[in-house]
Amino acid sequence: MANLLLQGVRLARHALKHRLDLLVPITSNTKRRVRWPLLTLRKVLPEPKQPRGVRLRSAFLELGPVYIKLGQLLSTRRDLLPSDLADELSLLQDQVPGIENFCVQDFVNQHLGELANNLRDIEAMPLASASIAQVHTASLVDGAQVVIKIVRPGIAEKIRSDMKNLQRLAQRISDLINGADRLHLPRIIADQTTVLEQELDMFHEARNQIQLRRNFAESDLLYVPRVHAQFTRQNILVMERVYGVPVSHVEELKRQNVDLKLLAHKGVEAFFTQVFDDNFFHADMHPGNVLVDTNDPSNPRYIALDCAIIGTLETADQNYLAHNLLAFFQRDYARVVELHIQSGWVPPDTKTDEFERVIREICEPIFAKPLDEISFGEFIVELFRAAGQFNMEVQPQLVLLQKTLLYIEGLGRQLYPQLDLWETAQPFMERWVAQRVAPANFIQEWVDAGPTIWQQLLRLPSLMQANDTQINLLKSHVHQQSESLKRIEGVLHKQNSSRRYKRVAGISLIGLSTWILWQPIAQGLNNGDLSMLAGVVSAFLGSALLVRA
Repeated sequence: MANLLLQGVRLARHALKHRLDLLVPITSNTKRRVRWPLLTLRKVLPEPKQPRGVRLRSAFLELGPVYIKLGQLLSTRRDLLPSDLADELSLLQDQVPGIENFCVQDFVNQHLGELANNLRDIEAMPLASASIAQVHTASLVDGAQVVIKIVRPGIAEKIRSDMKNLQRLAQRISDLINGADRLHLPRIIADQTTVLEQELDMFHEARNQIQLRRNFAESDLLYVPRVHAQFTRQNILVMERVYGVPVSHVEELKRQNVDLKLLAHKGVEAFFTQVFDDNFFHADMHPGNVLVDTNDPSNPRYIALDCAIIGTLETADQNYLAHNLLAFFQRDYARVVELHIQSGWVPPDTKTDEFERVIREICEPIFAKPLDEISFGEFIVELFRAAGQFNMEVQPQLVLLQKTLLYIEGLGRQLYPQLDLWETAQPFMERWVAQRVAPANFIQEWVDAGPTIWQQLLRLPSLMQANDTQINLLKSHVHQQSESLKRIEGVLHKQNSSRRYKRVAGISLIGLSTWILWQPIAQGLNNGDLSMLAGVVSAFLGSALLVRA
């Protein structure tokens, strides 16, 4: 509790310093316990000079590694954040000073034991340093050059503590601020916690890197450095050292006469290959994690670094996504709506005509533009935002895909502004769908499923017997519920009849009493005595209320 309080005080201090209170809208629905403090702050504190996006980015930078990564994640949620905030958060750089008073040789000796003798010439100064890990160059006894990635000592405990506090804070914000639930802050924090846990585990990263390297072993699209698995530990990863030009250094690539158009299209092809052919895609392809192999400028290829975050899709999501993309290419908006409902991305009671109209309004202006002016990533963002109007919940499995697509398209357009992502994507998707519906593919699916089908056939008699038992049990429960409903109906009927009799009796008694007392009342009125009338009226009203009850 004390840690949460300290964290809250720290966040409040930075929020006030950068006037982040102005990010919270005040409406007629804002709760009073939130509205009044915000109004007071806005009257007391001076107006900020910097734009709100700059202030938010500065706050994340000052708060440290966990918040920088959170800002990076939020920058990809353009379906939830305004563009100015997303643009500023996308500028966050995760570069921090190296570990203080750190001896990398001692660290390696401690965690690798005798295996450390196989690593030579370990450079004391890090080649690169980030919030979670830093990298040192070294060589093996056979002379091969490698890099050693080391997780910062103590960083795991700090990250877990910070994320736990952030989870509580996110839930509190969602409970207090109207409209905040639409941002799904608790879920975003939970997803980011999972991502950070993966980045802390070098065994996890090693497995991902080995698999991705295997997937592109025979390809000229992407190169993945080799992992020296014998040295892998929870907090150490040793891999082949690779050389290339950072993908963001476009001028250097031009100087080396690299075919940028081909490189941009290869990026798109590599992305769709990972998502649809391999169903195993690198989900952190920001410029810092991508190099370009320029040994053959006429046929360049990408080099992928940092494989901690990998995305996959369920078969159903993969199929629906592919068919959705094709439907968009063909401008079949009714099919798009149908697929969204079938996939469960929007509720089954969605008004299909209205949903189709909204999608058409988004798509038609896009198709009216020249192809090289269309941003596929922004188009997907707009689609998710529109679907949100029809109660489409955030799909975690699609968030990583959306983020990766934005990265890939951003890199491609930086290399070659005329990149037509649709031109590359449409033939790929048509080919992929055609392969999926081809007879040979159906036959192969039956062959692959053969052992499972045979096993189920052998169990068929016992399954049928079990089903009979379940059906009989269900019939018994239905009969019991039917009898119970009949008993309840009988009780309710008796109660209603009793109420009717009581009402009739009560009304009759009131009428009879009025008739009997009418003459004394009339005499009292003639003599100017109202007490008898008041008593009777009170009795009448009380009886009426009792009868009504």
